Amino acid sequence: MSPVFVAPETGWPLHHAAASRAAEAAALAGTPPHTLMRRAGLGVARLALALAPHARSVAVLAGPGNNGGDGLVAACHLHAAGKAVRVVLAGDVARLPADAADALTAARAAGVPIAEALDEDPADLVVDALLGLGTRRAPEGRIAAAIAWAAARRTPVLAVDLPSGLHPDTGQPLGEACIRADATLALLKLKPGLFTGQGRDHAGQIWFDDLGVAAGGETARLAGAPAGKVRCHAQHKGSFGDVAVVGGAPGMAGAAWLAARAALAAGAGRVYCCPLDAGALLLDPARPELMGRTAWWRSPAATLAAATVVAGCGGGQAVREALPALLAHAGRLVLDADALNVLAADPSLQRLLARRSRPTVLTPHPLEAARLLATTPAEVQADRLGAAQRLADRLGCVVVLKGSGSVVAAPGAPPSLNPTGNALLATAGTGDVLAGWLGGLWSAGGEAFATAAAAVWQHGHAADRALAAGAGGPLRAADLVDALHAAA
Repeated sequence: MSPVFVAPETGWPLHHAAASRAAEAAALAGTPPHTLMRRAGLGVARLALALAPHARSVAVLAGPGNNGGDGLVAACHLHAAGKAVRVVLAGDVARLPADAADALTAARAAGVPIAEALDEDPADLVVDALLGLGTRRAPEGRIAAAIAWAAARRTPVLAVDLPSGLHPDTGQPLGEACIRADATLALLKLKPGLFTGQGRDHAGQIWFDDLGVAAGGETARLAGAPAGKVRCHAQHKGSFGDVAVVGGAPGMAGAAWLAARAALAAGAGRVYCCPLDAGALLLDPARPELMGRTAWWRSPAATLAAATVVAGCGGGQAVREALPALLAHAGRLVLDADALNVLAADPSLQRLLARRSRPTVLTPHPLEAARLLATTPAEVQADRLGAAQRLADRLGCVVVLKGSGSVVAAPGAPPSLNPTGNALLATAGTGDVLAGWLGGLWSAGGEAFATAAAAVWQHGHAADRALAAGAGGPLRAADLVDALHAAA
């Protein structure tokens, strides 16, 4: 097949490095020698010509393994297409794998200029074929020098399979030297590191070529656009459930009202906002359809069980009083922000959570996740998929680990990675909006994992639409609610 764009609307299977290597070994065993590399190199050349049709000169940085061999095959095709191609081989020729050695012989026979030293000659496009799937340590020596050379050129970069220096599973740079590509052509399998952590910043626009090999069993999944829900004529507000937002300690009532607005915009039939500040107003003048309640969590167990509860938004320590009843009786429960911080510090609440028979979704950012896991935010960010999965397995909940490439994890299931969203969301209150939106979607019914993945996708998609429309600054949380409603 030819390279295809990895559109955020389409769900895609993801494969960690070990699964990708196993698939590669099986594919190599089932095809004639050099077949996969020739397909890969052709795909790289086709994408290079499509992305930079007017580029006259191309520099191919080829590493010491089969990733470098893919670059050498691509160089042959680009040379044949009339481009001024030069290859910088940053590896020991005598130690090249068989496929890469064959590609080098073919490139030399075709007249492609090959050098071992970097030069100052300009290039209209750089192809990064330095390091592939197998790298596990920080680039050094000639590889690191080649990465620095590419960065200094400020020339568009097309990465082959992975930006060199990026971990395929975690999306974190292995060291200081890491390619920052304008586009990446993933080969054979899509790797999760391209979509989370710093992966999206380093990979740029992501394309995929399966090299004619079937997908096989996935180890994670890139979420696609959720299916739209059609409302029937005979439905009424009771058909879409009640949401109660419990949060808003003194000085933070706005967080609870933002979540309530989002729940209403997502489609909940009725939304109650229950501020933890006894002196807070029980009315949102901009949304008078929201209903304020005092100490709603003290309602009878049957009332709590009939509702979808979003707890913690701006809750401070005051949310501690409400959590035992909510953990014991709430029908569907979304725990966000200070509810998570209180939970992390209180083993008795953790035991209540473990005893819950009803579904629960946790929506931590990395610091909150670190508190729950008794580790550091850096450790969480170093392996976002692993951290989310550990948290889901430990607490028996669906977990949404927020951040670039938000992870949705559930006990015993492959995690989902979210492809939407951008830095317009990096502003106060957008997490409260996500929690409320999730609660509003969930109030009409549905499975927790799928609802969480849909909410996260829509949340990011609204920001992507705002960016495409020319929004220059942060997307204010109240405006995000309106953007979500417009995009739904």
